[in-house]
Amino acid sequence: MSQDTPLKVGLIGTGIFAHTRHLPAISAVPELKLTACANRTIEKAQEFASKSSIPHDKVYADITALLADPDVEAIDALLPAQYTLDAVNQCVAAGKPIAIEKPIAANLAQAKEIVRISRESELPIMVLENFAFWHIVDEIKAVLSQIGDVVYFSHYAVAPFNPNNIYLNTSWRQKPEHVGGFLSDGGVHQVAIFTEILGEVESLSALTTQVQDQSGDVDTLTSTLKMKSGVLGSFTYTSAVSVPRINKLTIHGTKGSIIYDFADKDNAKLTLFTPDEPSGKSLAVERNEQEGVPAEFKNFAEAVRAKDKSLLKVPCEKGFHHFAVICAAVESGKQDGTSVKVAVP
Repeated sequence: MSQDTPLKVGLIGTGIFAHTRHLPAISAVPELKLTACANRTIEKAQEFASKSSIPHDKVYADITALLADPDVEAIDALLPAQYTLDAVNQCVAAGKPIAIEKPIAANLAQAKEIVRISRESELPIMVLENFAFWHIVDEIKAVLSQIGDVVYFSHYAVAPFNPNNIYLNTSWRQKPEHVGGFLSDGGVHQVAIFTEILGEVESLSALTTQVQDQSGDVDTLTSTLKMKSGVLGSFTYTSAVSVPRINKLTIHGTKGSIIYDFADKDNAKLTLFTPDEPSGKSLAVERNEQEGVPAEFKNFAEAVRAKDKSLLKVPCEKGFHHFAVICAAVESGKQDGTSVKVAVP
């Protein structure tokens, strides 16, 4: 594959997110080119093809046909979580790299199998976790040493329930097979942010509840965490209550604190508190292009073109951990807050 030739991508799953996020993101990455698509409802695939300038003879009804196309060099899979494992198996058998949406799978057994497959294959297999590509991760890491040793953090993410949310009408979300339903669907994003900065979670105690019938499962959690580093923290997440949007990550150290307020993502605020700046010093926050989705596709293209899976920023092990944290929270909630160790693959 020439470095000057775009990687030819076949997309499977032409639903809402394919139209609103993946199509504009891939179009913004010169290293990639959509050459084919597939959907079990062929009419939806044809609609997507027309919008994305994919030839109609490159429209398929399943991933098997998509993989058989010689013009497809890699797969972008936007599938319900319970179908991801099968897609990974088929791509590895066909010798083609694959990028899968989060959460990595519907349950931990499937997620562990995906990690096993990825470890045994030289093919890049990436979990598309766009929040891991937010500029704020590096911006906070750059000033983290200024607050001394990290002692405690709080990640509080609350979004108002929207009965007109386009994703609520997705059948596989209304009756979720993936652990936690909307909790894992959206919660893994939040886990990605604080674990990219502070490392992995070792154990947690959580309480969960279901506020909205449309959620299909528990949709609200609050928890206390112990990180592998020994740092303590708390994590609260819901998109099911009627309140203003609140998104805030606070990190406290022995010499200061950092507050990242991203309720308004376009005007996010990062403030550093130290003995020299007791009232707080505002730091610049770079805006994320399309929520970081183009950046993750650039990373996927880089790893595939180099044939080097070590270049992936979110390999399957990391996607597993994000999901495992939510699974542990759901399990702890079932046990009235009993401490649960976060699973490892």
